[in-house]
Amino acid sequence: MRISELMQRDVKTIDADECLRSAAERLDTASLGALPVTEHGRVVGLLTDSELFLCSTVHGHDPDVTTVREAMTAPLVTCPEDAPLEAGERLMEQHHLNRLVVVDADHHAVGLLRLDDVASESLTLLRPGEPLEDLSLYS
Repeated sequence: MRISELMQRDVKTIDADECLRSAAERLDTASLGALPVTEHGRVVGLLTDSELFLCSTVHGHDPDVTTVREAMTAPLVTCPEDAPLEAGERLMEQHHLNRLVVVDADHHAVGLLRLDDVASESLTLLRPGEPLEDLSLYS
């Protein structure tokens, strides 16, 4: 199975220089808990709802003037859309990720692969009597 068959395709992005308030509004409509961050159309980072909350609330940064660049995770681990699902699983395990940004050949965000999606797919591929030890990415 390829990553492109399982990834969430309707991915909203945000420019690194936009303010956190804009990011909060876009995250609210995206329903994925994260936004790939772009600069000149190319992915440069990832902003999660947790990072946005910590930056604007806990650390007291003004969401109207603080940029996404200041709160995002970078550098970013990405995976090509035509890669096998196992490659995405390995990257998520190696880097302890819940979400993996999927990119095309020009490094544009084309999807998000979520740990929940990978785990659900693994469960559907199980056969009766097959061991469950391979299901955990973090064993």
